[in-house]
Amino acid sequence: MAKEKPNMNVVFVGHVDAGKSTVVGRLLFDSGLVSEQEMAKLKQEAEKHGKIGFEFAYVMDKIKEERERGVTIDLAYRKIMTPKYQITIIDAPGHRDFVKNMITGASQADCAFLVIAAPQGVQPQTTEHLWLLRTMGVKNIAVAINKMDAVGYKEENFNKVKEEVGKLLQGVGINAATTPFIACSGLKGDNVHKKSTNMSWYKGPTIFEQFDLFPQPQLPTELPMRMPVQDVYEITGIGTVPVGKIETGTMKVGQKVIVLPGRTGGGISGEVKTIEMHHESMSEALAGDNVGINIRGVGKKDIARGDVICDAARPSSVVEEFIATITVINHPTVLAKGYTPVFHVHTAQVPCQFVELIEQIDPRTGEVIKKNPDFLKNGDTAKVRIRPQGNLCLETQKENSYMSRFAVRDAGSTVAAGMCTEIVKKK
Repeated sequence: MAKEKPNMNVVFVGHVDAGKSTVVGRLLFDSGLVSEQEMAKLKQEAEKHGKIGFEFAYVMDKIKEERERGVTIDLAYRKIMTPKYQITIIDAPGHRDFVKNMITGASQADCAFLVIAAPQGVQPQTTEHLWLLRTMGVKNIAVAINKMDAVGYKEENFNKVKEEVGKLLQGVGINAATTPFIACSGLKGDNVHKKSTNMSWYKGPTIFEQFDLFPQPQLPTELPMRMPVQDVYEITGIGTVPVGKIETGTMKVGQKVIVLPGRTGGGISGEVKTIEMHHESMSEALAGDNVGINIRGVGKKDIARGDVICDAARPSSVVEEFIATITVINHPTVLAKGYTPVFHVHTAQVPCQFVELIEQIDPRTGEVIKKNPDFLKNGDTAKVRIRPQGNLCLETQKENSYMSRFAVRDAGSTVAAGMCTEIVKKK
C-alpha cells in the first residue's frame, strides 16, 4: 500500500444561505465523488421540495429535516483526494441555533473556507464565525466569495466584498493581504473544481487548488494522547464505539487509557481494543485522525460526548477552577462576576461561573489596563477566574493548547471566547 497522503481537516463556514453546502456539493460532484445518477436523483428531490438549485447542497445535507428546511443542522463529513492531501471536508452549519455544532466543527479543523455571498457581502454572523475560527486555533483561512453569477461575474463586486471582509480579518488579527480570496459560484461551478471561463480578470486558484496551497498541518504527536468524544454508538458485534478526532498524541491498539471525567468525575480505565478509520481497521492512529474505537472495560453507560479519552500514563486534568484569558464578542449588556453561561470546551458543554474578573488587558500589547474591573463589555479582553458547575476536562495553553480553548455561549449566541492559562485540579 502506498504511503497515505497527509490528512487535512477543512471546515466550510459562513452565514446561512451563503451557499456553503452548494459549494461543497459542487466540488464533490465535479471531482467525480458523486455520480450523475445520484445527482439526477437529488435534483428531482430538490424540485419536489420546491428547492430548485438545492441539489448540490443535498449532497451534504443528508438529514431529511435539513432537506425540508433547506439548512444544514449537523456536521457532515466527506473525503476528497487532492494531489497533495487526503482532505476531510466538514460542512458546518451557519444557522444561528446551530453555532454550537459549528464550534465542534471548527475545533476539528486545520484550515477553513469562509464562504460569503457576493450579493449580500458581510453579514452580522461573519464576525462571530471569524472569532470562533481564531479561538479554535484555525490559523489558515481562505475566503470564498460565492454566487458571483448573481452579480454578473463583475470584478468590482468582488473587490467591494473583499475590502469589507479584509477589515473584519484585520479586526481579529488575521493579515488580509496574505489571505486568499476566491471568486466562485457553487451553483454554476465557476472556480470550484474547474477554472471559470466567465471571469478572465480573476487570476487566483480554484477552491480545489487552494486545498493544496494550505500549509501541511503540523501534527502534535509528541503531546500526550487526547481524544474528545464527539458521539457514542452501539454497534452490533463490536459493542460501544466512541468516535471523535484525536487532538494530540498517538493512539495504539493495546494502549491503556482513562476516560475523563466519565460518569463520576473520577475517570474510567480501559484498554484500546480496536481502532477504525473510514471503515478500515488500524493498529494505530495519530493526532488529526477522525476515528471510531472500542475500549475493553468501557461500556455505553461509562462514556458520553464531552468526555476525553486520555493516555492512562499521562492523563488530562478534571478542574476545580481555572484562570483564562477571554475576549467578549457579543454580550447583550455587560459581563460581570457571578455570570454563569455554558462553556463549550472541545466537545464538552458545561455551565461555568465567572468568580473573579482579575484584570483587563490590552489585546495588542498584553499590558494590564485595569485591575479587578467591575464588568467587561464587547471587545474587551481580560484575565478571569472561572469555576465549572460540573466535571470538566481542561488543560492550560502551555501544556496542551489543543485542549485549552473554549467558547462561551448564552441564549443562542457566542458571548466570548478564550483559552485557559492556569488550573486548579479537583482533589
